[in-house]
Amino acid sequence: HKLQSDKTITKRRRRIPRTFIAGTAMLLSTGLLQLSARGCPGFGQWYAVRIYPLITGTLGRFIGLFPFSVVEFGLYGLILLCLVFLARNFRRPLKLLGSAFCLVSALALVFTLNCGINYYRLPFSAHSGLEIRKSSAEELYSLCGYLVDQINRTEEKMSVLSPYEGQTAETPPPTFGMLNSYGAEARAAMEGLGEEFPELGGFYPRPKALLVSRILSVQQLCGIYSPFTVEANYNREMPRYNIPHTICHELSHLKGFMREDEANFIGYMACIGSDDLQFRYSGYLTGWVYAGNALAKIDMDAYIELHKKLPPQAVVDLAYNNAFWDHFDGKVAEASTRVNDTYLKMQSQTDGVKSYGRMVDLMLAYYREELSPQAQEGGPQAGTIN
Repeated sequence: HKLQSDKTITKRRRRIPRTFIAGTAMLLSTGLLQLSARGCPGFGQWYAVRIYPLITGTLGRFIGLFPFSVVEFGLYGLILLCLVFLARNFRRPLKLLGSAFCLVSALALVFTLNCGINYYRLPFSAHSGLEIRKSSAEELYSLCGYLVDQINRTEEKMSVLSPYEGQTAETPPPTFGMLNSYGAEARAAMEGLGEEFPELGGFYPRPKALLVSRILSVQQLCGIYSPFTVEANYNREMPRYNIPHTICHELSHLKGFMREDEANFIGYMACIGSDDLQFRYSGYLTGWVYAGNALAKIDMDAYIELHKKLPPQAVVDLAYNNAFWDHFDGKVAEASTRVNDTYLKMQSQTDGVKSYGRMVDLMLAYYREELSPQAQEGGPQAGTIN
């Protein structure tokens, strides 16, 4: 009997753990999907239109019922679970390795299904009909001037309704009631934009502010899309004017538009089309930051000229924004930027974190076609480069 028992134990030890088999199957599925998205023309678009909406409409809708960030608390729970599992199995390295391999493979598969394939769908410009091309300095100056004018008009209306004169370190942080209203208005703004661009129409889950937002602040991040729970998460302690645009930016990822320049532009469009003055202010001021930085690189005098025309509230908000993020300069922020840059390049965004700035090309294209005086009058487009 003892000899038979020893044989049975030996056979069990030689058996390949199920976690390795499951992990290998998931990893192969992930590789097949990634190869299909990257190598098969049309697969990414088909998936984004036919399959991904089913995920947001089921998992995204269910997770959206919870008023807190499920991925945030899920992360804390996963860390605790891993520590307990490690403590109980530290003498069983094969089991630890197999479980770790299975977990990583599962996360890779979920990421690919809920995010990775969407990087290879048609760009938003293909749906919107916007013509992306090189622009002249005159066009960029005209766009920046338009943004400054809109910031002034919006600020004047805000000042009539509220004595708020810009955010400083002494300004109380937004309450959860305010954050809930931001979330509701962001969903309304995105749904409104969906009436103009059908690809953005339909249901939007509840955006979530991280309870411990310092996790994002130390990485100098405004928000993050969680493909594991299909959630739009944002930093509740960052400068207040950033919040509306960030929420709309993250919600655009839930519609399958993963490229950062497009998410930035969609967020901008949703904000400036909102009925809420704070959202319009957020959209125009964020647009000015990106377009103004682009103008400063080619014509600093023109940038200074327009900057002087900004209302006092905007100047205070921008100064506080710079001071807030400067406070978190350091090794953690640098490492986070490098990781984000590498991640974006792995998803075929070859310019990495610089891709956020390509938002200006989309803004210029929309300005030329819809907002410029020439476009509104139906006349020739001034400053066009042939």
